[in-house]
Amino acid sequence: MNRPIVWFTICWIVGSAAAAELSMTGFAMTGIGMTVLLSALFGFNRRELSVMLLCALAFAAAGAHRMWADAGNVSAMHLTQSTPEFAAEAYGMLVSAVEIDGDRVRFTLRTEEIVLRNEKQTRSLGGERLLVQVKLAQESELRTAGAWKRGQRMRISGIVSKPASATNFGGFDYAAYLKRQRIHWITSVQGASSVIVSDAKLDTTAAWLGIVDGMRSAMAAKMNELYPGEQGGYMQGLVLGIGDELDPDRFRQFSQLGLTHILAISGLHVAVYLYLLSIVLRLIRLTRERMQTTLIAMVPLYVLLSGCSPSVVRAGLMAMLGLAAARFGKLKDGLHLLAAAALLMLIWDPYLLYNVGFQLSFLVTAGLIVFVPPARRLLPSGGKFGWLYDAVTVTVVAQAASFPLSIYYFNQFNWLSLPANLVLVPFISFIVMPIGGASLLLASLWQPAGMLLAAAARAANAATFAGIDQLGEWTFGRTIWATPPIWWVGLYYLALYAMLQGACRLQTHDEDVRHAGVDDLDAEGYGHWRASQGGSNRMSPISISHPAQGIDTIPLTPDRESLQSIQDIGGSASRGSRSVRWPTYAGAVVFGLLLWWAYNPHWNDRSAAVSFLDVGQGDAVLIRTASGKHVLVDGGGTVRFSRESESWRERRDPYEVGRKTVVPLLYKRGVHELDLLVISHLDSDHIGGLKAVADSLPIKGVLWNGTLKESDDATSLMQELERLDIPLYRATLNSELQLDSASSIRIVGGTVEGTARLDKAEDGIPMVEEQNGHSVAMVVRLHGRSFLLAGDADADQEERIIAELEKGNASSAADSDAAAGIDVMKASHHGSKTSTAPEWLAYWRPGTAVISAGRNNTYGHPHPSVLQRLSEADIPVLRTDLGGEVQWRALPDGTLSYRTRLSAALD
Repeated sequence: MNRPIVWFTICWIVGSAAAAELSMTGFAMTGIGMTVLLSALFGFNRRELSVMLLCALAFAAAGAHRMWADAGNVSAMHLTQSTPEFAAEAYGMLVSAVEIDGDRVRFTLRTEEIVLRNEKQTRSLGGERLLVQVKLAQESELRTAGAWKRGQRMRISGIVSKPASATNFGGFDYAAYLKRQRIHWITSVQGASSVIVSDAKLDTTAAWLGIVDGMRSAMAAKMNELYPGEQGGYMQGLVLGIGDELDPDRFRQFSQLGLTHILAISGLHVAVYLYLLSIVLRLIRLTRERMQTTLIAMVPLYVLLSGCSPSVVRAGLMAMLGLAAARFGKLKDGLHLLAAAALLMLIWDPYLLYNVGFQLSFLVTAGLIVFVPPARRLLPSGGKFGWLYDAVTVTVVAQAASFPLSIYYFNQFNWLSLPANLVLVPFISFIVMPIGGASLLLASLWQPAGMLLAAAARAANAATFAGIDQLGEWTFGRTIWATPPIWWVGLYYLALYAMLQGACRLQTHDEDVRHAGVDDLDAEGYGHWRASQGGSNRMSPISISHPAQGIDTIPLTPDRESLQSIQDIGGSASRGSRSVRWPTYAGAVVFGLLLWWAYNPHWNDRSAAVSFLDVGQGDAVLIRTASGKHVLVDGGGTVRFSRESESWRERRDPYEVGRKTVVPLLYKRGVHELDLLVISHLDSDHIGGLKAVADSLPIKGVLWNGTLKESDDATSLMQELERLDIPLYRATLNSELQLDSASSIRIVGGTVEGTARLDKAEDGIPMVEEQNGHSVAMVVRLHGRSFLLAGDADADQEERIIAELEKGNASSAADSDAAAGIDVMKASHHGSKTSTAPEWLAYWRPGTAVISAGRNNTYGHPHPSVLQRLSEADIPVLRTDLGGEVQWRALPDGTLSYRTRLSAALD
C-alpha cells in the first residue's frame, strides 16, 4: 500500500499485454479477474479502494494505449498484386545507424514517397519505415557506405518484399520482430550506386543523432588503436556498448556462461560513470545541490554515447529520477524508481514490453531489490568476510531472477555461470571497465598515457579470455530447458518469493526460540505468555534476576503453577512452529516441482512425433519416441560452389543452418541429448548443420551410409565426430534398431558397391563422390504407424531397394509394411525428377508425401513431374516451402495427425 506507483506500473503492464495478446472479451475478463484479485489482496477500506481505482485506471489506460499503437502500426501500402515482391523506388530520410558487415549494409529509411515500377505512380507513405539491405558490388563501395549517416535524405531503387515469418514451430519470427519496430517491408538494393544521397541538415533529431553516431565511431576507432585484434571489439562492447565488432565465437562463450550482461551497458556502468564524474565535480568544489543538478544533466549524454539500449535507458532514467528525488528530499525506495522508469519507457513505446533486453533489465533489477534482503538474512553476518557473503547473495539472486527468461528465450543454463559471475563480474566491472574508459579518455588527451593504461587492461583481458576458454571446455554444467509457458514464469517468481520469505520467518522463529530458552517456542506463543505474566509481549531473552528489580523472571525452581504455565507455552509453541514450517516447506516443494517440470515437460507424454523441419533447401527430420528418446535424421545445410569469395565480402557471423536454426529448435523442444544421429548421406545440404549439432548436444551414436566424400563439410564433420569420440555405425540392410517398446527403425537401403565410382580409402572406407544413390533408406515405426525416409535416393537406388525387398532379402516386417502401405513418405531428393518413380510409389503406397525444399530454390524442386505422379497416385502432398515445418503426431491408440507451421492445406 505504500508503493502505489509500483502497483500502477504492474497493472499498466498487465493491461498492455492483455490488449496485445487477447480479444476484447479476453481483455475484459482479465480486467475483471485482476479487480477480484486486488479486492482480495487489499480489502475495502477507503485507502485500499483508492489504490484499486488507480490500478483499474492503469489497466484500462494501458489497454487503450496499446490498441491505439496497434491501430497506427500498419503499412500504408495495400497491394493488390499477388507477387511476393516488387520493384520500387523510395525517397526518405535515413533514421538509424548504418550497419556494415562484409558486403552487406543495413539501415532504416523513414519513407516519404515510393514509386512502384509496375504502376508508375507515386504513393505517399507518410514516414513509414523501410528496412533497407544493400549488397555492395565492389570493395570501393565500402567507403561510400561508410559515409552514410543519420539525417541524410536518400533515394533508393530495389526490390521490396515482406519479411519472413517463423516457418518452424518455436522458430524466430522475423516479421513480428520488425513489426514491433514499426517496419513492415524490406527493400533489397544491389550496389551502392542504387542509393542517391544528399547532405543532412541539422534541422531534425535524426541529423543530431547522426553526429552522436560519428562520435561513437570515432571512439570505437580510438578503442581499436588501444586494443588491437579481438580485444578491440570486446572493449567497444564493454565500455561503449558497441557490439558490432565483437567476435561471434567469444560472444557465444560469454552467452553460454551467462555473462552477456557484462557486455550490455546497464546500471553498473551508469553508476561508475556518475561516481567518476562526481569525483571531478568535488574537485572543483561544487555544492551538493549543484552537483546533483549537473549529474542529472550529464546522464542523457552518457545514454546517447552508449547506444540507447533499453538497459542503459532504464538505468539512466532511474539515475535521473533518483537524483531529482534526492535533490528535493523526496527519495523513495528503489522499487519506486524502477517502476517509474518502466512506466515512462512503456508510455513512450509500448512495444518495448517484448524487448528481451528490457525484460531482463527490469526483472533482474527488481529481483535484486526484492530478493537480496531476505536472501542475505539467511546467511551469517560474516564479520570481516561479510563482503564475500554479500557478493555470493547478489550473484545467486541475479542468476535466480534471470533464470526464467534465460530458459524462455535461450533454453540454456550453465551451472558454471554462478562461479563465473562471482569472479568475473567484479573483476571486469570494477577493474577492466573503468581502466578501459580511463584509457580512452587519456588517449584522447595524450596517446602515450592512454596506451600505457591500456596495457594493463589488455593483460587483464588476456586473463579473462583464458578463464573463459577454460570454462568453455567444461560441458558438465550445461543444461538444456524446453521453452516454458508464460504462466510457469509467473509461478516461478511467486514460489521464489514465498520460499525466501518463509525461510526468513522460519529463521526469525528459530532465533526467538533460542533467545527464549524454550524449545519450539514461537513468537506468538512467547508473546502470549509474556502478556499473561503481566509483562511486555516484546521479544527479548528471558532474564533471571531478583524480583525487586521489577523484571519478570522464571524461578530456577518454579512452583507447580509456573511449571504448568511453561508446559502450556511449549504446546502453543509447538503448534506455532508447525504453522511457520509447513508453509515454508510447501513453498520449497512447489519451487522444486516447478524446476523439475520445466526440465521434464513431456514426462507424462506417451505420444510420438516426427517433425520435418524447414531448413530451406535441405533435409532435417526430428523423431521423438513414446519414451522421450530423440533421433535426428540429417541437419540441413547450404550447397557451396567452388568459386572462392573475396575476403572483403565475408561476414562476421554468417548464417549457418545448424547454429542458427537446427540447434535452437532442438533446444526449444527440450532435447537434452540425441540418442541417435542418422546421416543419410554426405551431401552438404544434409550435413551442413550437423557439426554445430555435435558441438552443442551429446550424441550417443551415429548411423551413416558407411562411405566418405572429398568435401570440406564431410571431412570437417567426420573429424568432429571422431574428436568427440562418438560411435559410428554403418547402416546394414535389414538391420533393425528397437528404440523402445513402441518405436523402431529398420534399414531398407544403403550403399551398394559397383553402382558408382568407389575409391577405397586407406582405412577401408569407400570414397563416394556421388552420394545421392547411396542414401540410408529406413522405415520408422511409431505406435504402429510408419514413416519412410530415403534421403536423396535416386530412381536407380529406388529400383535396387525394391528388387532387394522383392527377392526375399528383406525381413518379414518390410513385407508387411509394403503390403499395408506406408503412412507418410518423405519424397526423396526434395522432389527431384530423378526420384519418386512410379514403381516406388506403387510399391510403398504412401498415404501422404512430405517434400522438404527451399523457397524459390534454383533447382526447381519439387519438379512438376513429381507432383503430377503424386497427384495421379492420389497421394496428398505437404511441402515445407509452402507450409513450413510439418509435424506428425502418433498417439498410443494409433491415431495419426499432423499440423504445419503456416497452416498450408494438403495439395
